[in-house]
Amino acid sequence: MRRERSIDPEYFETLYRDQGDPWDFETSPYEAAKYQETLAALPAARFGRVLEVGCANGVLTAQLGPRCDALLAVDVSETALAAANARCADQPNIRIERRRLPAEAPDEQFDLVLLSEVVYYWDSADIATMGAYLDGAVGSGGYVMLVHWIGETDYPKSGDEAVAELHAALGDRVTVERSDRHEAYRLDLWRLA
Repeated sequence: MRRERSIDPEYFETLYRDQGDPWDFETSPYEAAKYQETLAALPAARFGRVLEVGCANGVLTAQLGPRCDALLAVDVSETALAAANARCADQPNIRIERRRLPAEAPDEQFDLVLLSEVVYYWDSADIATMGAYLDGAVGSGGYVMLVHWIGETDYPKSGDEAVAELHAALGDRVTVERSDRHEAYRLDLWRLA
């Protein structure tokens, strides 16, 4: 049965505290292939300012870092963030912070916002709030990339619903650069007008 409200941060903290790497980001061939595809789909070799929402234990963050002048990676779990900080310690261009988005969104401008496996944890109200935030935080010509598992969950949204609702929240600003469906996930890249 689907949850009706956005998932509470304690859910994620408990998973990371109890299991360390609950989705096997460090060891899963599926995750490694998905990260490779995500990085290959980026529309430029390098970006100025990037926001990664839901960085977890920093496996993708560490791979994204070399392509960013400045990368702000955020998550709600202190345990996951400790692992991300350790993993990315050799990259001074990466800043890692505990933030619950959209409520605690940073007051900064970004060239790229990466939402990998995160939007479906939000309810419709939070997705609308995130859309309004992105509308102000990503300038004309900037990008939003979404990667979401498309299988069944008990999250507030499916991967497809999450992408559709965020797209609707951003409206006419979105130009779909790509929308790829893989066996278990979808990858969407939007350019904002």
